[in-house]
Amino acid sequence: MKTATQARCLLALLTLLLGSFASAGAQPLSSQEIDTLVARTMRTFQVPGISVAVVKDGKVAHMKGYGVRSLNSGEPTDEHTLFGVASNSKAFTAASIGMLVEEGKLKWDDKVIDYIPEFRLYNDYVTEEFTIRDLLTHRSGLGLGAGDLMIFPDGNDFTLNDLLRNMQHLKPVSAFRTKYDYDNLLYIIAGEVVARVSGMSWPAFAEKRIMQPLGMARSAASFGRLKDISNTIDAHAIVEGKLQVIDRYNLPLTDAAGGIYTSAHDLSKWLVMLMNNGKYGPAPQQSLLSEEVIQEQWTPQTIIPFRGSSTFNTHFKSYGLGWFLNDAKGYKEVSHTGGLAGMVSQVTMLPELHLGIIVLTNQQNGQAFQAITNTIKQAYLGMESKDWVEYYREEEAEYLAEAKAITDKTWLEVNANLKNKRKRVAFEPYTGTFGDKWFGEIQVYKKNNRLWLQSKRSPKLHGEMLYYKDSTFVVKWDDRRMEADAFVRYSPGLSGITMEAVSPLTDFSYDFHDLDFRRVAEARSSTSGAR
Repeated sequence: MKTATQARCLLALLTLLLGSFASAGAQPLSSQEIDTLVARTMRTFQVPGISVAVVKDGKVAHMKGYGVRSLNSGEPTDEHTLFGVASNSKAFTAASIGMLVEEGKLKWDDKVIDYIPEFRLYNDYVTEEFTIRDLLTHRSGLGLGAGDLMIFPDGNDFTLNDLLRNMQHLKPVSAFRTKYDYDNLLYIIAGEVVARVSGMSWPAFAEKRIMQPLGMARSAASFGRLKDISNTIDAHAIVEGKLQVIDRYNLPLTDAAGGIYTSAHDLSKWLVMLMNNGKYGPAPQQSLLSEEVIQEQWTPQTIIPFRGSSTFNTHFKSYGLGWFLNDAKGYKEVSHTGGLAGMVSQVTMLPELHLGIIVLTNQQNGQAFQAITNTIKQAYLGMESKDWVEYYREEEAEYLAEAKAITDKTWLEVNANLKNKRKRVAFEPYTGTFGDKWFGEIQVYKKNNRLWLQSKRSPKLHGEMLYYKDSTFVVKWDDRRMEADAFVRYSPGLSGITMEAVSPLTDFSYDFHDLDFRRVAEARSSTSGAR
């Protein structure tokens, strides 16, 4: 029988040989070809600036910035330009937990309440059984982005204590650990676990224990912690048909879920370390993470349903610990995307090929990073060339047209009501204060013969309510950059309000559908009667 050491050596040799065979049949894109690809992508999807890095066999094969950091300044993007990478921060949070596991300070399957006693979810059983692993795997039973209105848009006054207290009021949509639904709030709580165990905040931990050893010198765990912002992007979006600079999302509460600002240059060091089994440095001889922790992060934890065909011959998808996992042409693919208002990114690795691809952008169009990543990836896999830019252009045109048809139909009826005096309604019965258990209160009020909605805790959620039909209005937010207009539906007797986004393209973090408002006066009266 072979010893465990011999078996590992044979496996490593086989992996190396398979990687060599794949590389032998591949024709990677040259830097000039990547330049052409990125330029075409930027034109097609109206992206002002992009930074791309390709690492292969522990070395940088390509690294370059394109376009401008900001339409306002016109300054060029380069490999050191800092981008908000949003949910690509989650892998750093999972790695932080992994470091504490290595040090014996906690275990992946320890109960969260052992470290955060005030942590509460929708029932006692789930609260008591919820583990640190559950914080990282999107299988809580809560719906997609549940509770994200406490962190999105920014500028609100919700605190960590609010999140810990309010999560018990979020209603599940599936049984515990049975279904994948992406979340952000639980990663914030994972960051708090790091803080309570290590004695330092998650941003401080990530910077000191991960970024500094790797030489990610200009990176930080949030925008507010950057020492030098002279080479940092602005956020951009197409607002009512025009590409423009928009306000930067900046809410330190969310750092562990999506706060990191970094560059293609710095992020490449992170990928090289991960694909070198946690080793870094010149030789490399120093160890940041153990191979065991990395493999735990890259082991499927939650199944993501996948059906149909795939250009990359993908059969399975899952989520690990801070990473998406799938197969691509017979190889394991480890990846994640990130998105904030005005900036999106993608990090992809095929560890068996020692290949990593980084695409950072300063516009909120995911088609751009997908087109670039897939084009580079297919070349390294030796696949027949497919025009991914055109593929995603057509896909974008299709879903934009579908969404426009839905929103146009809604606004057609709203505008017709505005012109039809017979369809005008008396606003007074709809006014009042309404409260939701986790989101707090909104005020519906009349001013200048118009109806308005204002969230008390999230000031950016302010807009005019326009009559739609029956007892339903559409709230048109003052801040048009949000692209999140919503139906406001009154319950019978006008005693409550539910909400739902108008457009199917509204970001899932505007989880209006999770709200259940009740008139505050009625709620107080009911409480008084119960006493």
